[in-house]
Amino acid sequence: MFKGRFSVAFLASFLFFAGSTALGVWVVMQDPAVGEALVEAVGRELFSRLMDDAAWVVAVKLFLNNLQACILLFAGGATFGVLTLAVLGVNGLLIGGVLELVRQQQGLLYVTLAIVPHGIFEVPAFLTAAALGLLLGEHLMNELLGHGDAAAGASGLARTFAGIVIPFLAVAAIIEAFITPQILNLLV
Repeated sequence: MFKGRFSVAFLASFLFFAGSTALGVWVVMQDPAVGEALVEAVGRELFSRLMDDAAWVVAVKLFLNNLQACILLFAGGATFGVLTLAVLGVNGLLIGGVLELVRQQQGLLYVTLAIVPHGIFEVPAFLTAAALGLLLGEHLMNELLGHGDAAAGASGLARTFAGIVIPFLAVAAIIEAFITPQILNLLV
């Protein structure tokens, strides 16, 4: 039963994230100044300072930042999934907007090479955390309705989080800190 429910929650997370990312792309296509504002909002200086650190420090910072976001996605299920969807949607909008601005400035090949190597691990980790958050909300609702044990359900979801999300985030951070810069250096 968990596998079927997880698949539905993962698909819902994917569709919501894809839709919000597409909306971010569309908004910046209409007005690139919005993309520039998004880049400022997420902290151009923060990213430039991050990239001045040694690669292993960057990897740790990326891992911890992404882990914090994934914990929020998962724990957001305690709000019956409302916070999970809000975090997923805001991240999608930001990512879509920033990616479109970078595409306009650097081209599609640059964006692809900057995102795909680590994104093949990072995006599934985020979507898994969001799906687990939605399932946590479902467990809470079932307990409120008198036919479920939210604590037991949360325990199983937490084990899945630890077994899938954390390792994927670790691999993504290593790739983003060590491999992606090398790939982009070859392009530039």
